[in-house]
Amino acid sequence: MPNEKMNDFINKEILDYVELFSQKEPDILKELNRETNLKVLNPRMLSGAYQGRVLSMISKLLKPKKVLEIGTYTGYSAICISEGLDLNGTIHTIDKNEELFNIQRKYFDKTKNGNVFFQYVGNALEIIPTINENFEEEDQKEIKITALINPKLIKTSDETENDWEGCLSIPGMLGLVKRYLKNVFVINT
Repeated sequence: MPNEKMNDFINKEILDYVELFSQKEPDILKELNRETNLKVLNPRMLSGAYQGRVLSMISKLLKPKKVLEIGTYTGYSAICISEGLDLNGTIHTIDKNEELFNIQRKYFDKTKNGNVFFQYVGNALEIIPTINENFEEEDQKEIKITALINPKLIKTSDETENDWEGCLSIPGMLGLVKRYLKNVFVINT
């Protein structure tokens, strides 16, 4: 896997370790990665090799039957997820950019299971209620929802450490962040 430019700030020994012990990027994803970087605006939005292998591993562990992906971009992550999909599984992908539809379809069809992908273009809030997928009771699991929205941290010690933190809006973007070792989270209600 190539040391991507945005990973230049990560310690080379860590990257070498990840490359040595990570599954290699499949050829179809290498091809999609290259085409995205050559032809699509903001190619950094692509999940990329390392994140893709993690998605694939999680999917293989969970064997999902039904997947809804919002924000498909060029389809890289959907293809990674498809690698562990249940034999009768489906993936519904939604993206608001209609210009990406054809590149998604091209690569979905290059997989050995292109028929599991159902594409939608537009506003996810409007599209989701129209998806006619039968969800059996056994598929529906109660998920305890916990949301922390901009919690206020109150330090209880002056001890700090530096640690890596990921950015949720830019896949693969990491930063070394100073954190207090002991904090109290306060959520404004």
